[in-house]
Amino acid sequence: MPIEKTDTLVVGAGQAGVAMSEHLSKHNIPHIVLERDRIAEKWRTGRWDSLVANGPAWHDRFPNMEFEDLEPDDFATKDQVADYFEAYAKKFNAPIRTGVDVLSVERNTDRPGFTVKTSEGVIEATRVVAATGPFQKPNIPAVAPNAELIEQIHSANYYNPEQLPEGAVLVVGAGSSGAQIAAELQEAGKQVYISIGSHNRPPRAYRKRDYCWWLGVLGLWDIEPDKPGTEHVPIAVSGAHGGQTIDFRSLAHKGVTLLGLTKSFNGLKASFEDDLVDNIKAGDDNYLDVIQAADKYTERNEIDLPEEREAYDILPDPECLANPILELDLAEAGVTSIIWATGYSFDYSWLNVDCYDENGQPKHQRGVSSDPGIYFLGLPWLSRRGSSFIWGVWHDAKHIADHIEIQRSYLDYHDASLKKESS
Repeated sequence: MPIEKTDTLVVGAGQAGVAMSEHLSKHNIPHIVLERDRIAEKWRTGRWDSLVANGPAWHDRFPNMEFEDLEPDDFATKDQVADYFEAYAKKFNAPIRTGVDVLSVERNTDRPGFTVKTSEGVIEATRVVAATGPFQKPNIPAVAPNAELIEQIHSANYYNPEQLPEGAVLVVGAGSSGAQIAAELQEAGKQVYISIGSHNRPPRAYRKRDYCWWLGVLGLWDIEPDKPGTEHVPIAVSGAHGGQTIDFRSLAHKGVTLLGLTKSFNGLKASFEDDLVDNIKAGDDNYLDVIQAADKYTERNEIDLPEEREAYDILPDPECLANPILELDLAEAGVTSIIWATGYSFDYSWLNVDCYDENGQPKHQRGVSSDPGIYFLGLPWLSRRGSSFIWGVWHDAKHIADHIEIQRSYLDYHDASLKKESS
């Protein structure tokens, strides 16, 4: 049976893989996209039921197609986002094959390119784009207590409050996922404790413009990943309920107990760092920095947007912030489950190439790997702050496709020169 060959193989058909295919198609570069599940599967089954996009519909999309049946300032549900990518792929007849698992990628030693073993056979490719994104392996820290003592799940496996046992819940992590899940559980009548580390807490909207708009006009989408500390700070922002600013003080006044960073467990006794006040203050400072910058921009450019002086008002400290809890007996507190909203780690075990640093992280420049012919797409801060957003991955994909086209032009010149020299 002959081995199938292609110029570029794209692994993954989420937003990154679909964007990559569009740009490769525009360059007429032969390619195949392989997806182990369905197009944008993580949006359908790897998120909780009530999740909506973190940016409004006018912003969280590719440039060449709007969302159907949504107003520009609406927030798309997770299923609407998945449907959007399916429809987008059909728009240009993307060569996506679903239900195909990539088992391994190896560089050829006796000829150019790579041998790719899949669940459907072997493919040879000149180039490989890893477009599997950042949500590969749910990360549960080593400090987690014995799983037999209490129900524990990662946020990737949380869908709704009804799946949890009776009793209180400890949510560990206060980025977008942890903050939204904690709010949903509180609204469902659960007693909720949330462990909060360092984070950014921007306003959802200010002076009738969404945070995404302010980041754009202030030039903050283009911050590069080498700015110290920026790439590791989770952001607490939500599109839930039509878009609301996450305010941990407000959650606490509704009954949620705020805790510092989770330090350790001794059986069911949890210990927390004495950093809650500092973490909340840093989040408040980030919030205030954004609205102050927005005010300066508005004044400097004489933009007619209504003032919102009340946005500067900070709620009074709740008791759990005035007197932080450093130790909590989960049994005495009635906590029967823990949700670990602690992010993900990469899994490139199938990509056996020489482009990883000492920590196992991909070495690349704007997605172009240090190992020629290998590309990474869909990672946070791939080229800038906006890389994590739908529109950002589209622009990152364009850069990679342009790079591939340039490399192909060099090889075309080489082949043409050899032909001329031999004639």
